[in-house]
Amino acid sequence: MRSFLKNQVGSHIRFLQRAQKYRPIGVDIGDSGVKMVQLSDGGRQMSLVAGGCRNRPDDVEFGSSRWQRWAINAISELTDNERFHGRHVVAAMPDQNVFLEHIRMPRTAEGATSEDKVQTALLSKVKNRLPFKADDAIIKYISAEDGNVVVIAVQRTIVDRHLAIYENTNLQIKSIVVWPVALINSYTSFFGRRQADVGAVVVLIEIDSNQTRLVACRHKNLLFAHSVAVGASQLDSEEMVTRLVVELTACKRQFASMYKNAQVERLIFLAGHESQSACTAIARQLEIPAQIGDCLTAVKIPNPSGLGIDRRNSQVSWATAFGLSLS
Repeated sequence: MRSFLKNQVGSHIRFLQRAQKYRPIGVDIGDSGVKMVQLSDGGRQMSLVAGGCRNRPDDVEFGSSRWQRWAINAISELTDNERFHGRHVVAAMPDQNVFLEHIRMPRTAEGATSEDKVQTALLSKVKNRLPFKADDAIIKYISAEDGNVVVIAVQRTIVDRHLAIYENTNLQIKSIVVWPVALINSYTSFFGRRQADVGAVVVLIEIDSNQTRLVACRHKNLLFAHSVAVGASQLDSEEMVTRLVVELTACKRQFASMYKNAQVERLIFLAGHESQSACTAIARQLEIPAQIGDCLTAVKIPNPSGLGIDRRNSQVSWATAFGLSLS
């Protein structure tokens, strides 16, 4: 009888392990630090498996060789525990290393029979605006609406440097996802699940420590993206809030010029409720209805104190990291 019960319990545990589908570890790395999140599917609600963050020390210059060593150590510290499952990660390149440009699809690319020809046509269109040499550029693009294209370019040597970080932490890169796609993943998974949301144009805003990310999308379809070097740590004065609003207003005008018939339905601030006062001020000046979308309230958190995430830290936004784990 004891042997039978032991086998039954073992079978039940194995069944639960199979039912719990662990997502890859999402790694959001940037000039403010490193954030890592892992989610799992199982039951009706997604669960937070593990998470954690490390802030970049002030005396470590972002992008330097010393920063690279710090990032390796920070990621190793976060993953050297039993909370994270597996070694597969989905990572994002830092905003500062990603060149985004919104253009019309070149006529030379229309009807092209291969991706190489499309990328060559796009590169010729944006190469004079690149902050690095065109022959060192990796070019990707996302087709939007009304003939618009979001061109994404990163420097090949920078990508190699980031890949070295994960190689030195014994993690396996499943994919590298750009941050606008990660934010859309969080939105569609948690806050855009109604049938009415499928056709609605929304603007997602994530306010991180030193960065504000803006994405306009029609559900899963990316329309526009922009990053501003003003974050929660700088929004302690009316002057900085005004500066951010000026940048976001310029994005609003550019979006309107690109998409004549697209009406933005609402803003969704992918942030905690602690950021509500700043979000309210921004929404009022942009004159768009707004709501808060807190990813931490959208998932099941079995053990908040033991998962490495402090809900009270309003300067840490988890939306990009969540979206990477959802990829």
